[in-house]
Amino acid sequence: MKCLAIADLFINLDMMEEGLKPLKDAGIEITVREWKHQSLEELQEDNIKLESEGSEAVFLPESLIDDLEDFDILITQFAPISKHVINRGNKLKLIGVLRAGIENVNYKYAESKSIDVLNTPGRSITSVSEFAVGMILSEMRNIARSNYKLKNGIWEKHFPNGTLAPELKESVVGLVGYGSIGQKVAELLRPFGCNILFFDEYFNGKTSDQQVSDLDKLVSKADVVSMHYRLTNKTQNMLNKHHFNLMKKNAIVINTARSGLINETDLAEALKDRQITGAAVDVYNQEPLPNEHPYHNLENITLTSHIAGSTIGNFANSPMILSERIIENMRL
Repeated sequence: MKCLAIADLFINLDMMEEGLKPLKDAGIEITVREWKHQSLEELQEDNIKLESEGSEAVFLPESLIDDLEDFDILITQFAPISKHVINRGNKLKLIGVLRAGIENVNYKYAESKSIDVLNTPGRSITSVSEFAVGMILSEMRNIARSNYKLKNGIWEKHFPNGTLAPELKESVVGLVGYGSIGQKVAELLRPFGCNILFFDEYFNGKTSDQQVSDLDKLVSKADVVSMHYRLTNKTQNMLNKHHFNLMKKNAIVINTARSGLINETDLAEALKDRQITGAAVDVYNQEPLPNEHPYHNLENITLTSHIAGSTIGNFANSPMILSERIIENMRL
């Protein structure tokens, strides 16, 4: 069997080859090629377009797939696997995706061709959950804000949430989404002594945290609202002006998931009008974040450049995780 893997700036050629060694050891011939971009920002632009518009939105250079008919397995992280690509791979039996989502793969068309599609669910659990907790602490305790002020020569003691900041202990944290990342966030937060509520229409397991029946109830009770839902047509703008009107005045909002989950205009207005105390955001409708974006005019928001999942473990381990899944699939 032959496998073509498409590397990129996040999972480079060396990382891909190292992580796919189990497939090579299993007798699969590995070829690694690179989907080239001038910068991480350029790659991220393509990725965002694929996430919002689907696998047909970005063109993959023909040089990467000119002999795809010779391969049985195709592996990608961000590279788009469109109808055209799938049609070129008339021997393909499996498409492997080095991420939790498969938005960049026309998986329905692949399935119609009897091609299995495997992803790497859970690869971002540690990286994103740790970052979410860091954002909660940074926003509540004014860590990034104080650092910025001090580096600009200002010894600041008073912040949007007051001179005396709240503590996580005994605060109510509301998690919107209780999948693998939401549950890991809850696990990391429990030792702080906070009370954890969550809203998730699809969760029906057992947990010590309190599940609430609707989003309105969660946002009205929470001191911290942290987003962990998947972005779909149904969840687009699921947090909006209506919910900001229901929140406590001292509430903060955290988004390390997908920008589309929150209406950006409504959040900016709620922060400007001090309907809520603060927010911490890592994802945006347009990236890089434009200089004219209203977030830049607010003192009560912590901004980071879409780095929640950017850890060595997240990217370097993905090919290894996928290799194990492919080998298991071959045994079935």
